Amino acid sequence: MVQRSEFVETVVELIGKAETELGEDVLELLRSAERREEGHAKMILQSLLENVEIAREKRVPMCQDTGIPVIFVDIGYDAELKFDVYEASREAVRIATERVPLRPNSVNPVTRENAGNVPVVHCRLVEGDEVRVAVMPKGAGSENVSKQMMLLPGDARRIADFIVDVVREAGGKPCPPVFVGVGIGGTFDESALMAKRALLRDAREMNGFELEVLEKINSLGIGPMGLGGRTTALAVLVEMECCHTASLPLAVNIQCWANRRAFAVIG
Repeated sequence: MVQRSEFVETVVELIGKAETELGEDVLELLRSAERREEGHAKMILQSLLENVEIAREKRVPMCQDTGIPVIFVDIGYDAELKFDVYEASREAVRIATERVPLRPNSVNPVTRENAGNVPVVHCRLVEGDEVRVAVMPKGAGSENVSKQMMLLPGDARRIADFIVDVVREAGGKPCPPVFVGVGIGGTFDESALMAKRALLRDAREMNGFELEVLEKINSLGIGPMGLGGRTTALAVLVEMECCHTASLPLAVNIQCWANRRAFAVIG
């Protein structure tokens, strides 16, 4: 049986890890970009890598925007839980806000009254008897330039152009080089969730279509922090599901250079 206290402490630890460390895949892509860049672009990437190292050593958040905590919980069919995962996640975020610490980023969308930190929690049932948890702090700079579109069924040829246009329009706002999560198909809401979930993948593992779109994005010349260079994006990651015969949902979720996420298995 998965204990509530174990779940809460695991989420707290994952939030701290995501805020202060980058995954090896993200680091590898940043280092590779630094090696091939020159001039201002190279200097910027060197500064980002230095920032990451300082955050890891001092156990402090690598960015002042500690984001909205997005928590993905995959619950095995045979796992036994006797607690409210959503409520336990909120408690974990309250603890992490003090312990890490996190900036209180959650506000009422209309009055803008501060609510501290309120996580977004996505649960799904999967095979097995374990509970897999992924935490992704999502900053506003990258979230604000993300887009969604309902294409016509015959518009599949426009998918790559739409993804590139989203990055082009974003320019330097999301602190490039960016990670581009893409959701194709499903329904209106599912495409957006797929785009965000795609950012959890190992960013080094891209298929032919993803690499093709990545090349097009990097030909834009926006570069690190929008100041020019060869590296506007570090990865394009796509998730797909079947959709209605009369629709073609498409969502692009942009993530900044710090693709922060951490993972754990309970049980």
